[in-house]
Amino acid sequence: MLEKYINKKGGIKGQKIRIIIKDSRGRPVQAVSFARQLIEEENVFAIIGPSTSGETLKIKQLCQQSSTLLLSCAAAEKIVKPVAPYVFKVAQKDSHVARHILKHMQNQNIKKIAVTCGNTSFGNEGLKQLKKYSPQYGIKIIIAEIYDKKSTDLSGIVTKIKSKKPEALVNWSIVPAQAILPRTMKQLKLDIPLYQSHGFANIKYAREAGKAGNGILFPSGRIFVAEQLNHSHPQYKPISRYKKMYEKTYNEPVSTFGGHAYDALMILVEVMNRNQLEPCQLQKGIENLKNFPGTAGVFNFSPADHNGLDINSLAMHWLQDEKFILLK
Repeated sequence: MLEKYINKKGGIKGQKIRIIIKDSRGRPVQAVSFARQLIEEENVFAIIGPSTSGETLKIKQLCQQSSTLLLSCAAAEKIVKPVAPYVFKVAQKDSHVARHILKHMQNQNIKKIAVTCGNTSFGNEGLKQLKKYSPQYGIKIIIAEIYDKKSTDLSGIVTKIKSKKPEALVNWSIVPAQAILPRTMKQLKLDIPLYQSHGFANIKYAREAGKAGNGILFPSGRIFVAEQLNHSHPQYKPISRYKKMYEKTYNEPVSTFGGHAYDALMILVEVMNRNQLEPCQLQKGIENLKNFPGTAGVFNFSPADHNGLDINSLAMHWLQDEKFILLK
C-alpha cells in the first residue's frame, strides 16, 4: 500500500522504491535465512521488521556486520541496548510499558500482583521488566507463571493464581492465549483487574475475548483513538492519515503492528529525502531525526537512543464492548 502511495507521489528523489516482503511467520531461524537472502542476493539497503523480538535479536548482528539498516517493529529493549549503529526500532520500549502499568496500579493502591506471560522473547523480556521495576512502585509480584505460546487451556494457571489472592493480574504476550485468559478468569470467577501488555493492541484479540474482555486495561500508542485526540495533538494527522488509508485499502481495522511498519517506512523515507542515499548517511540521518510524529509517538532519535520514544508515547486504554477507549 505504501509502496504505491510513495511511488505515485514521485518516489524518493525521483526514484521509485521497491519493497520485498518475506513472511518469516514469527520463526527466528526463518528470519535469519530471509535476512541473509535480502542482504546477499537482493542487495537491499534497509530491512523493516521483523515483528517479534526473538527474530530481531537473531538478525541484529547480521545487519550490523553488513551495514544494512534495520528498523525493527518489535518491543524488546535489548534490540537497541546496547546500541548497534545500524539497528533501530520503532515500537515502544517494554520498560516504558511495564512502568506505565505499574504506575497505574500504584494509583489504584494495588500492592500484590500476579504475572503471566508467553514463553517467547517478548514475554520473557516483559516479565524481566516487571520484576525490575515493581519494587520502585511498592508492588510485589507474588506469583509469575509462564505458559506455552500455543496454549489453549489456561485453567490450571488461573486456578493456581486465584489461590494466591493477588489484587491484579498482568499478562504479557502476543499470542492467542491473551484472549483465552480473560475468558478463563470469567469462568473460574477470578474477579480482579486484568492488565495486558501493548501486545494486546489488536482489535482481533478484543473480539476473541468477547464480553469477558470488558474492563481489560493496557498501555499502547494512540493508533486506535485518533477520533478521541485533540486535532492539535502532534499525532492526530499521521494516525488519521494512516488509519483512513489502511482501512479503505483492506476493509479491516488498523492495529499497532501495521502502524509500526508505517512508522519505520515513513522514517526511512524522511531521511532518504534529506540525505544522500548511502547507508552511513541514512544511519546518521535517523540518529539526527527529531520531532517526527508517527503512529507510535513522536520520535526523537540520537546516537545514544535508537528507539526515539519516551514514556509519553504510551497512553492507557481500556476495553469495553470490543472497543478500545482512551483512559483520560
